[in-house]
Amino acid sequence: MSLDLTQTYPRSVHDKLFGLVQIDRTIDKGKALAHGNIGEYHYNCVMDQGVFGFLGIDHDAFLDVIKNAKSDDDINAYVKGFVDKKSPQEIENWNREWLSHKPTGESLEYFVQLRNQIAPDRTDVTTWPDLLDLDEKRTVPKRETANA
Repeated sequence: MSLDLTQTYPRSVHDKLFGLVQIDRTIDKGKALAHGNIGEYHYNCVMDQGVFGFLGIDHDAFLDVIKNAKSDDDINAYVKGFVDKKSPQEIENWNREWLSHKPTGESLEYFVQLRNQIAPDRTDVTTWPDLLDLDEKRTVPKRETANA
């Protein structure tokens, strides 16, 4: 159940648990933090806060659940209680918005700078989930147009 993010990557933002994106990645970072091997990752970053806000989960309480869980089933059962309060349509809409949202303002400036370091030829990548996947050596399909 322990995860060492100094040796491997967390799951992709695109991975789903109970039909919801982002939460598996957040769980991975929570596990690594609980075991002292989170590396360069940050638990309760802006993206984690997004899924916490959508589900109504308190990040400190969730970290306590992770620390005290006897298995992944305990963590998943906790998450399921929050996911079950959402309709399939709410989850689908949130997933679509989450995966397609483009950074703006200072976030966009940082995004472009990071993308230029990771893959300067991939101007078609315009969302954080795709950029994180590229950075973590996952395949990201080419997009038709580039806006950033």
